[in-house]
Amino acid sequence: MTPAARVQASIEILDRILDGTPAEKALTGWARSSRFAGSKDRAAIRDHVFDALRQWNSAAALGGASTGRALMIGLLRLQNVGLADVFSGATYAPATLIEGEDTVEVSQLPHDVPAWVLEKLEASLGAKTEQTLRDLRQRAPITLRVNLSKLSRTEAQRQLMADGIETEMMDLANGALCVTAGARRIRQSALYLDGVIELQDAASQAMVEALPISEGMKILDYCAGGGGKTLAMAGHVDGRFFAYDIAPHRMVDLPARAERAGVQVTLTDAPVDSAPYDLVLCDAPCSGSGTWRRTPDAKWRFTPERLGELIETQAEILTTAKNLVATGGALAYATCSFLKEENMDQIQAFLSRHKDWTLEWSHQYGFEEGGDGFFGAVLRKS
Repeated sequence: MTPAARVQASIEILDRILDGTPAEKALTGWARSSRFAGSKDRAAIRDHVFDALRQWNSAAALGGASTGRALMIGLLRLQNVGLADVFSGATYAPATLIEGEDTVEVSQLPHDVPAWVLEKLEASLGAKTEQTLRDLRQRAPITLRVNLSKLSRTEAQRQLMADGIETEMMDLANGALCVTAGARRIRQSALYLDGVIELQDAASQAMVEALPISEGMKILDYCAGGGGKTLAMAGHVDGRFFAYDIAPHRMVDLPARAERAGVQVTLTDAPVDSAPYDLVLCDAPCSGSGTWRRTPDAKWRFTPERLGELIETQAEILTTAKNLVATGGALAYATCSFLKEENMDQIQAFLSRHKDWTLEWSHQYGFEEGGDGFFGAVLRKS
């Protein structure tokens, strides 16, 4: 495909997203109906679409409208790409620019989040808001977690390099590597297939490393999802690990991943049956605002009503999970969110309801630390 044809395909996909189709589904649907597109074509189109979603308001302002075509016009202007060669009207290329599209003047670019979210971010992040908003326009780093019980980071780097994957060590977490080249080869690499490395954000890794875990503990990952944090904890200590999720299908790959990693994890649909636990980790459902670089369409679908629902769910999860913790044990709470309503406000509300618990540790991770936006806290039962 020519660069212009890739832009035209991106326009069509963005129009599907505007009609309500989730971004991943729109991309997959286009790829299935366009078998002629090679892997490089699909990757380039995906980049166009996600870059437009990350910078939706800015691209719409510079494109003059919120259509797939206008968004791509605005995006290319943001990227200082000449429009005439792309919007040429040639076969498979977008139609030539018309009056009103060829010149758009914008005095100041808008923020690329919904207005109501901007207010929440400002209240939550204060002086860090502007830089966080700038970072939200960029692609997130691709980060690996090395299972240090199997291999050192240095040796992992060497073996990954042999597979054409270049990495840099990260300070945020002891097992974190940032991929700088060859990312598309990760899932075919020997270390990935052998469970020595996993794709996991560095802030998530750092939060796990901050948990009060030690040898022989009985640990429950209460909102396990795919089980990434279960495996991360099991990579640090030998213990008894249990995983639960209200939607069990999310854990379907966990047994195979645990086997590759050389750890034992018990999947349970009734965590109370094995209670109490020395540590219960609740990586609660949340806005995902800290991961909007990776899922940029999510920020445009997010609503105040949904935030209210999530806050109620988070409080219910904490209330239920506390009853699974042994006396003297710990309850860990985590979100991939910047919003204080989901983070410290949630913790303070819990402590006000349950006077026999104390806050032992908390931290709000930001993009400036190298990972996603992430929050973690540890509560101790007296």
